[in-house]
Amino acid sequence: MNKVLPNAEWLKDRDLQKLLELLSADGEEAMVNGGAVRNSLLGEPVADVDLSTTLLPEQVVGILQSANIKVVPTGIEHGTVTAVLNKRPFEITTLRSDIETNGRHAIVQFGRDWLEDAKRRDFSVNALYVDKDGTVFDPLEGMIDIKARRIRFIGDAEDRIKEDFLRILRFFRFFAWYGTGAPDREALKACVRMKNMIGDLSVERVWNEFRKLLSAPDPARAILWMRQSGVLNVVLPESEKWGIDAFQRLVRTESELGWEIDPLLRLMAIIPPQQDIVSGLADRLRLSKVDGKRLLDWVNSVGSFDDVNEYELQKLIYKGSRQGIIDRLKLDLARLRELGMREDTALVDAVRISGLLDFALAWEKPKFPLKGKDLIELGYLPGKELGEILKSLEERWINAGFGGSKQKLLENLPEI
Repeated sequence: MNKVLPNAEWLKDRDLQKLLELLSADGEEAMVNGGAVRNSLLGEPVADVDLSTTLLPEQVVGILQSANIKVVPTGIEHGTVTAVLNKRPFEITTLRSDIETNGRHAIVQFGRDWLEDAKRRDFSVNALYVDKDGTVFDPLEGMIDIKARRIRFIGDAEDRIKEDFLRILRFFRFFAWYGTGAPDREALKACVRMKNMIGDLSVERVWNEFRKLLSAPDPARAILWMRQSGVLNVVLPESEKWGIDAFQRLVRTESELGWEIDPLLRLMAIIPPQQDIVSGLADRLRLSKVDGKRLLDWVNSVGSFDDVNEYELQKLIYKGSRQGIIDRLKLDLARLRELGMREDTALVDAVRISGLLDFALAWEKPKFPLKGKDLIELGYLPGKELGEILKSLEERWINAGFGGSKQKLLENLPEI
């Protein structure tokens, strides 16, 4: 036990300290586990704070309710309940060990042994605990891996993966977020051997994990190792014959220009912009309607901006998808910025595309001032001809730079 986190601000939180004291009374023990400890030791932000305890879940519920603390049985069959203090949730899980696993689910047995609880976890950096005073319990040498920023499976890597095949993706996700250098050799070899088992997982779990990986500050090395190991082709077969150079330059451009991390844009950088492929991917991964539409809007937006000026860009945005065009412009800008390191003409093009991107982000799409009822009030009959007249007037309005009032447009009716 090492007292290495006594000054962590998140550990001083009154609600957290209250929980730790309540759950550590009468010979019982409670400590913060996993991510909060790991991130604090790595100097990374701490978000969710989860607790482990020797108490059984029913005992936890009783103690919290006696203290007038709201408690929700979020996963009580697996030993987890959630305490809510000042609208903030804290997951509390009874110490446990896995007695049966099948690659997707586990049957657990509750216990009081901190070492056994640690051994059932995936990576050594996640098998760390800290008590209310900041004393860290490190039963599996996770601190050594923390210092080396090494992601290492606990025990035999293949055995850990057999317990839950999603751990293959989790390995690359944690490497993307916290790893440096090359991946752990034994872990990587196990992932390669077991990669086809990813197909046994639900696509929702796979996409959720992959999206978290894509959301890392710089997942380029993780994607590279996934490609070289063949894991990427299993997770994302649509990318198999498509390079990942665009991904690396996009991540660089995001960092250099201060763009917000966008996992869906990063996904676009490793798949071909072909409607049948993208549509199939959206169906296969069961993407949300919003995400699926965005991918298709990207595919269907203009592919080249060689002869596009701001006026033409306005028309493209008005008639198409602003987001789709912005996605295209960002990926094109990332390409030209890298090419501009070797070719002056590409650098000039990058400056022009950057200007178009700024314009697209700022331009407010105007609203066509005429409606069908305006013409009906003038005596026109509803129907196909009315629609054609409106379409013709709108086209004139667009070509005039989106100018002209309702009255001005109505003055053009005799010509139409």
